[in-house]
Amino acid sequence: MRLRNVKGSREAIAENEFVVQNPEECRGKWRSNFGNEHPIHIEIGMGKGKFLLQLAQSNPDINYIGIEKYSSVLIRAIEKRKEISLTNLYFLRFDAEDINDIFEEGEIDRVYLNFSDPW
Repeated sequence: MRLRNVKGSREAIAENEFVVQNPEECRGKWRSNFGNEHPIHIEIGMGKGKFLLQLAQSNPDINYIGIEKYSSVLIRAIEKRKEISLTNLYFLRFDAEDINDIFEEGEIDRVYLNFSDPW
């Protein structure tokens, strides 16, 4: 996939209510951040978010976190998320290489790796 720079995407992501800005502060507290004890599923390299948005809509009893390192792609998922009323979906903009800094062992119930960037 060719990435096109989306002007202002980093700034929009930094201000968005659906993006957790300091995820390392949530380590071990993700369920309380969602306000429930539902399972947590993450998708690494979620791209524009189509798969994750469909899951979140179909499974309100599961909390979802989408991880994407490219702002120009993540902003598209955020735009779609604005159109849908969901309480079980948040996004992270970071490189999944540092995932152990974000989640405690056993905190995540399922990981989806669909088309994540192998680099």
